[in-house]
Amino acid sequence: MASENSPLLAYRLLGEEGVAFPANGAGGPGGASAQKLSTFLGVVVPTVLSMFSIVVFMRIGFVVGHAGLLQALAMLLVAYFILALTVLSVCAIATNGAVRGGGAYFMISRTLGPEVGGSIGLMFYLANVCGCAVYMLGLVEAVLDVFGADATGPSGFRVLPQGYGWSVLYGSLLLGLVGGVCTLGAGLYARASFLTFLLVSGSLASVLISFVAVGPRDIILTPRPGPNGSSLPPQVGHYTGFNSSTLKANLAAGYSQDYTTGAMMTFASVFAVLFNGCTGIMAGANMSGELKDPSRAIPLGTIIAVAYTFLLYALLFFFSSFTCDRTLLQEDYGFFRAISLWPPLVLVGVYATSLSASMSSLIGASRILHALAQDDLFGVVLAPAKVVSRGGNPWGAVLYSWGLVQLVLLAGKLNTLAAVVTVFYLVAYAAVDLSCLSLEWASAPNFRPTFNLFSWHTCLLGVASCLLMMFLISPGAAGGSLLLMGLLSALLTARGGPSSWGYVSQALLFHQVRKYLLRLDVRKEHVKFWRPQLLLLVGNPRGALPLLRLTNQLKKGGLYVLGHVTLGDLDFLPSDPVQPQYGAWLSLVDRAQVKAFVDLTLSPSVRQGAQQLLRISGLGGMKPNTLVLGFYDDTHPEDHFLTDPAFSEEPADGLREGAPPALSTLFPPPRAPGSPRALSPQDYVAMVADALKMNKNVVLARACGALPPERLGRGSGGTSQPHHVDVWPLNLLRPRGGPGYVDVCGLFLLQMATILGMVPAWHSARLRIFLCLGPQEAPGAAEGRLRALLSQLRIRAEVQEVVWGEGAGTREQEEEEEGDFGNGGQGEAEAEALACSANTLVRAQQGRGRVGGPGGPEAGDGEEGPPTALTFLYLPRPPADSARYTRYLALLEILSRDLGPTLLIHGVTPVTCTDL
Repeated sequence: MASENSPLLAYRLLGEEGVAFPANGAGGPGGASAQKLSTFLGVVVPTVLSMFSIVVFMRIGFVVGHAGLLQALAMLLVAYFILALTVLSVCAIATNGAVRGGGAYFMISRTLGPEVGGSIGLMFYLANVCGCAVYMLGLVEAVLDVFGADATGPSGFRVLPQGYGWSVLYGSLLLGLVGGVCTLGAGLYARASFLTFLLVSGSLASVLISFVAVGPRDIILTPRPGPNGSSLPPQVGHYTGFNSSTLKANLAAGYSQDYTTGAMMTFASVFAVLFNGCTGIMAGANMSGELKDPSRAIPLGTIIAVAYTFLLYALLFFFSSFTCDRTLLQEDYGFFRAISLWPPLVLVGVYATSLSASMSSLIGASRILHALAQDDLFGVVLAPAKVVSRGGNPWGAVLYSWGLVQLVLLAGKLNTLAAVVTVFYLVAYAAVDLSCLSLEWASAPNFRPTFNLFSWHTCLLGVASCLLMMFLISPGAAGGSLLLMGLLSALLTARGGPSSWGYVSQALLFHQVRKYLLRLDVRKEHVKFWRPQLLLLVGNPRGALPLLRLTNQLKKGGLYVLGHVTLGDLDFLPSDPVQPQYGAWLSLVDRAQVKAFVDLTLSPSVRQGAQQLLRISGLGGMKPNTLVLGFYDDTHPEDHFLTDPAFSEEPADGLREGAPPALSTLFPPPRAPGSPRALSPQDYVAMVADALKMNKNVVLARACGALPPERLGRGSGGTSQPHHVDVWPLNLLRPRGGPGYVDVCGLFLLQMATILGMVPAWHSARLRIFLCLGPQEAPGAAEGRLRALLSQLRIRAEVQEVVWGEGAGTREQEEEEEGDFGNGGQGEAEAEALACSANTLVRAQQGRGRVGGPGGPEAGDGEEGPPTALTFLYLPRPPADSARYTRYLALLEILSRDLGPTLLIHGVTPVTCTDL
């Protein structure tokens, strides 16, 4: 064995912890007999074998010879400290509920979600497949090193022909043996593992006894090739027995060239090999489906296995440094055979550990693949892996994995792939630590593991340690693995996956949002940081899609709540009809691509429901400050579901069996012409009055369906034609002279129009502000004051003066009694004439460029300019007398008639300031 150069021994892979057998009847394979494994057979045995493997026989001399005893023990402590952190996380998750087939994949996917879990699960599977192939090649080379025709060892039998083809043949035959055991089921594998454990234990026992029983001897080492192809004189290694001088010489480090690769060894390279050789901690956790008592067996068995392997590694380090000189340790990594009482027993241990590693990797890969196939994350590609035998053994996944391993065997040497595979396992370990960390940070009440010897500190340190080891072993492989994980996660996110597993990200978001909502103190609000927080009341979204999207553009990063009132009285209903509706409304929000919350309520009337939503929507400092309503008129509502591309074409997953029904079936058709309405005109105006009494701003939206599609984000913004956004910051139903644009409501209109202009879809729109002059007011003076104000407010807009109010009454208005919708002493005919005149004034300015003079619409034709896409009008307060609500609504209808898309706005809160 002195000339071994197996790729298996260059890097230690963690194939055997992939063994995972889902519980029978719990969504995974496994017959009834597989449910009776004890802690020893189900956890201790597979974990010990996975943490020993062939490295315990072939890398003890390598580590001690180069690093010395002190640094070797320090490396061992650091490696096991890193592994212990992950063991704590594994035990915590495994004792928090039933872990079914898939092992680490199951833990991660059911905690972090299918996107991360599926990507890491596939990487975990590929690592097991490649690991099985590497172990097979290592076993073949270990056999040929003794029995091969070209063997150079002193005790070689030289009976087996060698070459690439022969190596592939031997590997395929051994793989067929391993595949046969795995195909026959977990029971046979468990018995084979126990037999392997006995062989490995006996071999290690013989090695430990040999250290004590064998006397000092000189060992002639295999000659090394010289620089010109000639052989160097053979070296002699010395086995001194327990000798204090030998121990003293081996205490310090003595890094030199590795005789198998010719590379100069360093602390990092030796530590990487040692670390790769003592991992495999998840083998027991992945056997949870076959354990009698997983909650007790996994923590106890894993900790026993870790402690046992640590003790044996430490003993072997100590015995080797006490009895073997540096030459023997550095020049013959397989010196156990040379000092053994019965050398063939060491070979038995080497071959047994290699077979065990290969078998564990293959059966682990098959269980992971079967779990992935059952979860249907990758579609029909993994469909054959769903096939199981009558006893529950996933033989389809075994054959699938066997075929992939056979392909990898054809590649031959896998030195570089070995590091990549190890890194894949470390990614899985880091993900397990991250899962446990997320559950702990989320403070989920249902996270109650019976294993309590962990904290978020150990989880966080475990994540950092695994990432550090990844880059220490192979920076390129570490970066590539993280990139691959990101690409697979993006693929699974685009494809979509089950949402019933639970996402710890949602629990973390809830925890953080609650914490920050408590810190969002309404007493510390300042006008400088004001933003609109909108409550849009919708009766039927089929007719309100344009308004839904326009409101989303007006929110400017603020709260947006989509509200709906269902009419009814819970006293006379068998169950709450509101709760089943949430799914449809949330699907509407997703399909419309708006950032809105959904709030539904049950009320005997729409008005009472609106009051409820205004009072209770939102939480803490995030509560609506603005009510948005569609305009109340006799226009027949359109069915935008039929014309909007996002709703007229059902997604592909809507055709799958079990997919949710289309939105077109979840909402009733629009109201037919002449059919009764759920809301009367009086109640509609009363809702506006109620909102103002509650100190909420009000926005009434009319004709939003006529908005250009590109302005709603449903077209190409780069090719959209220019439009105007017109703002009339004066109550046109109550004309008066003076600078009426400076009141709170006028500034609110300017703020909302400016916010809309910040949206990418409205960047090309030009903002125009119309300044209304009194009949006795000189042109130019008010415009200068307004421009100065706009400059202070950092608002870029075009200002135009128009004369308005000529002939209007000048007597004092009874504002408290009559509201500000019209002159208190006006008759109906006079008020309607005023509204018609204002409507004519606004329409005359739409589609015009800069007018020739400051006169009214009759003052000059002006030049035709871009059309007006949206008009902002000052919404007067409703009258105090509810008997005049109908007249008020009629005047609003006249004022906004034929203006196209219009927002009538009344603001009651300050929204902007000129200070920094």
